[in-house]
Amino acid sequence: MLEPLHAGEELLGRHLLRIADWNREELAHTLDLAAELKELQRQREPHRLLEGRALGLVFDKPSTRTRISFEVGMGQLGGTALFLPADQLQLVRGESIRDTAASVSRYLDAIALRISSQEDLEEVARHASIPVLNALTDEAHPCQALADMLTLRERLGELSGRRVAWIGDGNNVCASFLEAATSFGLQVTVAAPPGYEPPAAALGSHGLVRDPREAVAGAEAVCTDVWTSMGFEQEQARRRLELADYRIDRELLGGAQPDAIVLHCLPAHIGEEITEEVLHGSQSAVWDQAENRLHVQKAVLALVVR
Repeated sequence: MLEPLHAGEELLGRHLLRIADWNREELAHTLDLAAELKELQRQREPHRLLEGRALGLVFDKPSTRTRISFEVGMGQLGGTALFLPADQLQLVRGESIRDTAASVSRYLDAIALRISSQEDLEEVARHASIPVLNALTDEAHPCQALADMLTLRERLGELSGRRVAWIGDGNNVCASFLEAATSFGLQVTVAAPPGYEPPAAALGSHGLVRDPREAVAGAEAVCTDVWTSMGFEQEQARRRLELADYRIDRELLGGAQPDAIVLHCLPAHIGEEITEEVLHGSQSAVWDQAENRLHVQKAVLALVVR
């Protein structure tokens, strides 16, 4: 058991700032270890791989799944997680990111940040002597993408060559999903209106169309996220108008493969990007996807923490 832990020794001490920072083999080790840890947890078998280790969670955004999965996951690994609201750190009183990173590196064994600025996250990583993990920025959400890949692998099997549709905003979650899809050989078609395309670097050779019906045709999985991500609330009315044709409902899903699964990273805004009958329907893999945040983050922590 836990062979991927030994196979992934090159990840010790590494940061995870974007999916593209890790190669396909490293990402595959992570999924393999996540699957083993998931089974150990299902069997209630102890796997206290990080006994005595501490994880800091610096968040300046609301969180349900990210915070709970990191805190519970670290506990299951035998370590401690400390929730550190960004507005309660000395950063708000002018301490530099460099000084904060240097200080917390003396107390913690890893730090996960859920903050707006990718640039600030990368500055923390430059000055920290411990692994820095991206728990969400406005540009990337690698932990979510890993959970998505694990869910797809559980439901569809081998990932290479699978056809997936992404419907709606080409946001941070979409960008990380596309990076992971590239590594694992998935074929993704993004349907987004003008102005909502994913970054060109993340899109790469994947497809981009305007018609969501074209994107879902033949797809084995259909994915989406909220139309208005955190930090973009002032654009909510405009986004609802411009993304109104990019809702996953029963009719749109009917254009995909008959057994296609649906993914949504949550929270969902029912009636906007997805209907209730799809979110809670028989083709939804959303709750497995949410659970898998726990297992992939445990795998990441077990691989990077010394």
